[in-house]
Amino acid sequence: MTLVAPRFQPRRMPRPATLLTGAGVALLPWMVVLAKTLPQTAEVANWSTAWIGLDALLAVGLTGTGLLLGRSDPRAAPMAAATAALLVVDAWFDVTTAAGGGARAAALALAGCAELPLAALCAAVATRRPVL
Repeated sequence: MTLVAPRFQPRRMPRPATLLTGAGVALLPWMVVLAKTLPQTAEVANWSTAWIGLDALLAVGLTGTGLLLGRSDPRAAPMAAATAALLVVDAWFDVTTAAGGGARAAALALAGCAELPLAALCAAVATRRPVL
């Protein structure tokens, strides 16, 4: 009879999937804390810089995606995925930070007619199969 010692796997760093999933789950209680403690209104510094920066990222993303797509460059897919995410974030913050009335209606119209359709187009580009 032969005795076989169990094999132990050396301890490794968490897999990226485990790390990312854990980080996402860890955000859930943090969102509850924010929901209970953040004020409804706040005066912020660098407001215009933040919005101009976001729009600059959108311009680079949309232009870059279009140029890469026109050249059938496979890098168009990750560029399109990032741009889709930025467009959804832009629509969200446009709508949620708009003042009531006409400003809110304009933000909703822009989100529904431009930002979200462009995000859907970018998502389609990001998920399509490359032509070989």
